[in-house]
Amino acid sequence: MDARDTREDALDSREGFGEDRATPGKSGATRDPRGGAGEDRATRGGPGGDRATREDREALERPGPEPVTGAGTGGPADRAAARRHWWTLPAVSAAQLLVVLDGTIVNIALPAAQDALGMSDASRQWAITAYALAFGGLLLIGGRVSSALGHRRTFLIGLLGFAAASALGGAAVNSGMLFCARALQGVFAAGLAPAGLSLLTTAFTGPRERGRAFGVFAAVGAAGSAVGLIAGGLLTQYVSWRWCLYVNVPVALLAALGTPLMPRDRPARQDGRLDVTGALLSAAGFATVVHAFAEAEPHGWGSTRVLAWLAGGVLLLAAFVAVEVRAARPLLPMRILLHRARAGALVAITLLFVAMFGFYLFMSYYTQTVLGYSPVQAGLTLIVNALAALVGSLLIAGKLHGRVPPAALILPGLLAAALGMFVLTRLTADSMHVLPLYLTPALVLTGLGLGCVMPPTAGLATSGVRPHDIGVASAVYHSSQQLGAALGVALLNTVAAGAAASYRPPGHGALPDAATVHGYTTALTVAFGILVAAVCLAAPLLMTRTPRPTGAEAGERRVPEAR
Repeated sequence: MDARDTREDALDSREGFGEDRATPGKSGATRDPRGGAGEDRATRGGPGGDRATREDREALERPGPEPVTGAGTGGPADRAAARRHWWTLPAVSAAQLLVVLDGTIVNIALPAAQDALGMSDASRQWAITAYALAFGGLLLIGGRVSSALGHRRTFLIGLLGFAAASALGGAAVNSGMLFCARALQGVFAAGLAPAGLSLLTTAFTGPRERGRAFGVFAAVGAAGSAVGLIAGGLLTQYVSWRWCLYVNVPVALLAALGTPLMPRDRPARQDGRLDVTGALLSAAGFATVVHAFAEAEPHGWGSTRVLAWLAGGVLLLAAFVAVEVRAARPLLPMRILLHRARAGALVAITLLFVAMFGFYLFMSYYTQTVLGYSPVQAGLTLIVNALAALVGSLLIAGKLHGRVPPAALILPGLLAAALGMFVLTRLTADSMHVLPLYLTPALVLTGLGLGCVMPPTAGLATSGVRPHDIGVASAVYHSSQQLGAALGVALLNTVAAGAAASYRPPGHGALPDAATVHGYTTALTVAFGILVAAVCLAAPLLMTRTPRPTGAEAGERRVPEAR
């Protein structure tokens, strides 16, 4: 590691984290010259403040994207630039919808696609797994590529590539062509997702603007999985399963049209060296772990095959960490993971996705197999969850961003989602008025929880990092979601199947669905425990005090207002 990185690490270790350091107009606030972390910083170097050297400041003062500090804080040119930056939000939100949507939209269409293309029962899972493996395995590489090429350029390449891969999948004439197309979607999504979050981080820095932007972004992400199930059911039943892939093309092209209106960003300065060993180990490790989770669903966690894949993935990831600690230019600098508040955010979002993706799976199964809903009706039931997620993201988390500590949103959000899971654990095969008494409260509470957790965790994941690390920090955040989703589906489905198989009804005359419902409620009890554990693990990491500037620091220098 060179002297420049050492100086920057020293400054990073002293920085506060998790909130904007000072809001516009308060004394002692200077605008971060990098624009990368997207936060205001308190002036350093006053009599009693941190003793940052001139070289430290010069190391931080690298050109970066122009930050937005709030519309109307400067002259007409500044207000026009701020309005221009708002074009970033719809384009990035559309890309986020594509990435999340394609994790679930094909699920409901899979039976129809299997019949049309002659897929075997053993191979059909690859229509889902190919996307997850490519996406999860290449995210860290995509994050570093985004920083090297420039986030806007990577974003555009990702959109166009995703659209082309979707068109290829929609036109598939055999299962191999569909599987390849799904893998290509994952490849381009691995660059698209971190580039989009990085663009959002660098474009919005004022507390109010950042709160609104991350609220919308998180609302799309929170509701995307439910929307995917709804859209998949509607398109499959009334049009064709192929449109579950074709629908991505116009969305991606519309988002691409907004790319020229985004603020320009400069590629991070690189020395030309690539951490090839780290890249290979990360891709192989993540892909192997995700594949182990996928194999656990049909084969069970005790299967030798699953244990071998899981052990191999853990060994590859351990080797990856060992390489990164010693690498001069690591693919994933360990400081990103070792920051206390960022680690809390990653723990929270990972465990939330473990619980929520199992929840979505059981909502689909329960409504169709037990309540007798059609695929469209089952998907439409999840609109309640999507609307609650929008309320949580926009009206709660978006409004309170910068006004309350992130922990004040994340921890109650996790508890709300846990309470929603707990409601469903009370279900039985003969429960009456299921929709108003059980499903609706559970869908509302889990949606509100998801909406409250995602905006602050996305902000924490990318705050306080250097400009050339924003891409990889964004990739780590998306990797946490991918691993959580894959683990949640495999783990909770296995728990449900095992509980249903071992169910012994008390007495005689048990209802036909009693074992199935018992399996679901057992798995949801585990999901409830996971969310409670998430609160216990994340709370000590997130509930840290953000130091305020001292009087000497506050009075040292002020930023002149634009005229």
